[in-house]
Amino acid sequence: MFDPFSIQSYKGSYGVSFVEDFFCEINKMNAEKIHFIIDETISRLYKEKLKDCLSSSSVLLIRANEENKSLEKIPLYVKHLIENKIRRHHTLVAIGGGIIQDITAFLSTVLLRGVDWHFYPTTLLAQADSCIGSKSSINACDTKNILGTFLPPKKITIDTQLLETLSDVDFRSGIGEILKIHLIEGKKAFGSVAGEYAMLKRDKKILQKYIYASLKMKKKIIEEDEFDKKTRNILNYGHSFGHAIESSTNYAIPHGIAITLGMDMANYLSLKLGKLDQNNFNRIHEILALNYQGFEKHPIPPETFLTAISKDKKNSDNKLKLILNNNEGRVEITEQENNLFFKNVCCDYFKHIRC
Repeated sequence: MFDPFSIQSYKGSYGVSFVEDFFCEINKMNAEKIHFIIDETISRLYKEKLKDCLSSSSVLLIRANEENKSLEKIPLYVKHLIENKIRRHHTLVAIGGGIIQDITAFLSTVLLRGVDWHFYPTTLLAQADSCIGSKSSINACDTKNILGTFLPPKKITIDTQLLETLSDVDFRSGIGEILKIHLIEGKKAFGSVAGEYAMLKRDKKILQKYIYASLKMKKKIIEEDEFDKKTRNILNYGHSFGHAIESSTNYAIPHGIAITLGMDMANYLSLKLGKLDQNNFNRIHEILALNYQGFEKHPIPPETFLTAISKDKKNSDNKLKLILNNNEGRVEITEQENNLFFKNVCCDYFKHIRC
């Protein structure tokens, strides 16, 4: 098991620890001051192991989908917490993946001007990426992640045994974010994870190694730029394209798979702009295509996609703020005109590259 580590934040430091059975820790909590917010699926899968927790006085079960991660649903969650006498000295405990994390972080920020929260991530995507970094994002008015806050949990506890119940698609969704941070780290880091890609699902120790490495790589970036003003923007590599893919397919393509496709699209744009040569594009594309297999032919309406990417919150005026790769293996922030050239590159990718 890996050593715990701390992340420096504007709220002080918060810790990440790795355990072999977090159910024991959860069931020992003082339920009088705890409000549990739990992924509905997790509550079913681990009904026995969570029985003490589920019998607590304040338990909010939420189906983890984009509709429930919306401003329109927040009043229902607030109502539950008010009815269960939420106080400022209480703690929200999130058990689930990124959607449960976003909901809990948002609630903890706005309720009573701030209450503490703890996070027990149960998906690979959350364990390897989203659990650290303070950010929460929720949807509103049919726009993805348009509202958000910065409030880190007081602590994060990771138990990789929970990953054994993930579907293949959810597993590869998490791998998408692992590939992303290793691409950002550079050619050597990406070469390492690409070389062991086939073993990630077969060998628990290899997977744990890359979860830990991913968090340590992200830690460097978020401590330098916690509020996403400059350096941290590179963590959005593949996300402008990926979020537009999610929106234009009504979330039929899961987040990490959409991000994998998004990185491939970003690299294809880099190729067409002369930032990335064909050999480097092919080298990365080979692994990304493995990760999004099964979604190669899923319909992505070009016009709906282009409308969605034009609404990305990182844009300025008519320019898209994109993260693009180059031949040195470094990603860079680039402003791209939302013009006919860009539209043609996207349409060409959908017709010829992805398939």
